Amino acid sequence: MHRIAMLICVSLFVASFAGAQAPVKTETVHFKSGAETASGYLAMPTSPGRHPALVVIQEWWGLNDWVKEQAREFAEHGYVALAPDLYHGQVTAVPSEASKLARSLPRDRAIRDLKAAYNYLAAMPNVNMDKIGSIGWCMGGGYSLQLAIHEPKLAACVIDYGELTTDPAEIKKIKAPLMGNFGAEDHGIPPSAVHAFEKALQAQGKSIDAKIYPGASHAFENENNKAGYRPEAAKDAKARTLEFLDKHLK
Repeated sequence: MHRIAMLICVSLFVASFAGAQAPVKTETVHFKSGAETASGYLAMPTSPGRHPALVVIQEWWGLNDWVKEQAREFAEHGYVALAPDLYHGQVTAVPSEASKLARSLPRDRAIRDLKAAYNYLAAMPNVNMDKIGSIGWCMGGGYSLQLAIHEPKLAACVIDYGELTTDPAEIKKIKAPLMGNFGAEDHGIPPSAVHAFEKALQAQGKSIDAKIYPGASHAFENENNKAGYRPEAAKDAKARTLEFLDKHLK
């Protein structure tokens, strides 16, 4: 009886683990973006049927391993996740180079690539085209918001310490539910910018589920940010993100 009970416990553990981290498939895909061809890292569940989807948007470092890891984690959670390569092949771990790449990225091209990624997901047979959202961190957080501004069919938008706006014309275009995670000690996206964004949204009858984490600065969710990583805040932000996305996309 003891051996049978042990086998049952092991079976339940394996089943639980498999449910929490479903098998995923990953590949590099290419898609048309205007007259150009863009590419991205695609991670998706292997289970049958139509799934919700996410455009996963890089930090200023480029389409690096950390962003790919986020895409895989979302795929394990049941999402078809596409991380477009906004730098078209360039990646760095040097802050000065990342700053240069971010400044030289044509904003219109980046938005065009993001919309093309959205359209690629919408055309996939295993994607529910009405349940596509976006998420981004740092530079990508700002572009997640820009996708919400430029793609009216976007079904959810998560902004992780990304550039915000108070432009009434841009605010008016936003249709997607918004959620954001920010650091109280972030000097690039300070709490005052978050509050100004909230006020601009409220003026047009809109809102954001925003949380400002005490003691956290910029990029507090990335464990590679040795000085600024805040594990407890990162864990909470991820839990909030999944709850928000599941609510609006599943």
